[in-house]
Amino acid sequence: MPETLPTTPELGLGLDVGGTRTRWALARASGELVAQGEAPGFSGLQVADAPGREAIAYALASVWSSAHALAGDGTVLAVCAGVTGFDGDSAGPLASLMASELHVNASRVRLFNDVELGCRAAFAPGQGYLVYAGTGSIAAFVDEHHVLHRAGGRGGVIDDGGGGYWIAREALRQIWRAEDETPGAWRGSALAQEVFKVVGGSDWAFTRAWVYGASRGQLGELALAVSAAADRDASARAILHAAGQELARLGGALVKRHGPRALRLAGRVFELHPCIEAAVRATLPPGMDVTSPGELAAHHAAAVIALKET
Repeated sequence: MPETLPTTPELGLGLDVGGTRTRWALARASGELVAQGEAPGFSGLQVADAPGREAIAYALASVWSSAHALAGDGTVLAVCAGVTGFDGDSAGPLASLMASELHVNASRVRLFNDVELGCRAAFAPGQGYLVYAGTGSIAAFVDEHHVLHRAGGRGGVIDDGGGGYWIAREALRQIWRAEDETPGAWRGSALAQEVFKVVGGSDWAFTRAWVYGASRGQLGELALAVSAAADRDASARAILHAAGQELARLGGALVKRHGPRALRLAGRVFELHPCIEAAVRATLPPGMDVTSPGELAAHHAAAVIALKET
């Protein structure tokens, strides 16, 4: 349910748009939160065809319906959105659609991809690096000239080291290599037992059907099975430790390119087990200022950016 707080006359509307949900917030330039809520998600890629644009319009109409009702006597002057799947090529069509559905001038719509918005929510430009790990993984830095720099984020087929998909893939690889060498090895493996609970059984046919029928996000959620085994299984714990090292590599790549700065960890992977964050800290250069994972509230940050920077 949307949460309502005191209203203010001039408001920015911020959106943090994922594939499954959109988090939105109304705020004033001072940062005071006025209202917030959730609506259906979408991808910036959907603006390329008519059905996709209809889905985006539906989600935005849902945002507007709730936000307008909670704005009180406030007026939404500007919009800032971080959108998964967004790139600069779709800026014009997506901005026009947002302007129409959210009742603002197109010149007052500012768009980022979701990673850049997360980085701006964590730090002022030039101040620090964000390492984000969900299904995939990426590190990002917005410099003092508002230019986005990134490391990783190339998808599970190429890399995405340390993300949920990577963790799941590593676990499946280890389990089935052990079965190749010693059939029935899964009976002595807490890791394999937790994974087989999810896929439905210990026969290869269960893993094959589950894995090749799952979406990327569903496969990434198999990382939860790895975390469930971590305190009982050295192999599971080693995979999570290696995930932390992979995520540290992303942050270290930006440090090498742009020099030492503060670093913020974010994303659901860090909720899996404490050893992941511990491995990140142990792998990064000594003395780095590393902030533990926590809520970025990117939708709130976007609402403030909307008024200050559009």
